[in-house]
Amino acid sequence: MFTAELPADPAAQTMPGPGASERATAATGELEAERMGTMQPDVVVVGQVARDLVLVVDELPGSGGSVDVRQRRELLGGKGANIAVSLAQLGVPVALVGVVGDNGVGGDLLAQCRYDGIDVTAVVQRPESDSALMVDVVTRDGQFHYFESVPRDALLTPSDLQRSADLLRSVSTVILQLQQPPEAVLAALDLVNPDCRIVLDGVPDPACRDQILEPASVLRADAHEAELLAGHRIEDPDMARHLARQLLKKGPNLVALAVGTEGNLLAWPDGDLMLPLLDAAPVVDTTGSGDAFVAGLTWSLLRGDDPTRAGRSATAAAGLTVSHPGGRPNLTSSAIDRLATRLVHDPN
Repeated sequence: MFTAELPADPAAQTMPGPGASERATAATGELEAERMGTMQPDVVVVGQVARDLVLVVDELPGSGGSVDVRQRRELLGGKGANIAVSLAQLGVPVALVGVVGDNGVGGDLLAQCRYDGIDVTAVVQRPESDSALMVDVVTRDGQFHYFESVPRDALLTPSDLQRSADLLRSVSTVILQLQQPPEAVLAALDLVNPDCRIVLDGVPDPACRDQILEPASVLRADAHEAELLAGHRIEDPDMARHLARQLLKKGPNLVALAVGTEGNLLAWPDGDLMLPLLDAAPVVDTTGSGDAFVAGLTWSLLRGDDPTRAGRSATAAAGLTVSHPGGRPNLTSSAIDRLATRLVHDPN
């Protein structure tokens, strides 16, 4: 996968051929130890780990046609890994709970996680299984087309979570990616400590929605997920605000909902705030913006920020992630704080 000599820009890292994991692991072992030291994780991310193939083309071919690929990038991806990478870049000690295949690709994904400073002791290498694959085709007009191959064996099970019990009980914050099976989500919730901040990313399964929402501290949903939660289209911030108020009664004390292309609504028991989208540079690909939003929000809450400042940080993190193809982030705390100041005088 990833060569031992990695580019200076983390967002530019690409995946070489099979067998690189052993070389990368050996070359980066000392670097990982130096970065992580003996620190215990503060945050655990429970979610998808995947190989992310990004193809940039001028336009999609017609039926039976072909086009040249202008840029190709093979990256560590998946929502769980993207969030964990973002937090590690922001200096948060983080561990990942997910699944990869027990083969060269799986080993390569773990090697890159280690290079990024992520604790992967709880990532399962599933025997005789393939890792998840995400294909992101981006056209020159900024449109993206996303293809997912997520084998059932690439999803977490309750027994996987049980093997991570000590880790889940030891941290102050757990981020749960709700695209994982509901039985795995419930297993994770049963294992966290009572004072843990639980950040939910996505839509709780309808069959156990209240059970998942009740212990949550934060719920984040993108525009499509927010409409699934509402059961109808959300056409403006007022509709999102009404949904957020309903969700706050179910357990979370902070709800963040994307509202189409208008921005993000944050709501908490005694207030709310509508934040417009921010771009640090021309938008190239928005696929990783939601993951960066979750990471930025969590990072800001960890440092004690109030909901308003946390929302601004999350919006800035998302804005910093859309200027290159693929969902891999490239975040710094100073860049987030600098971009977030543009929202201080928000007209809302």
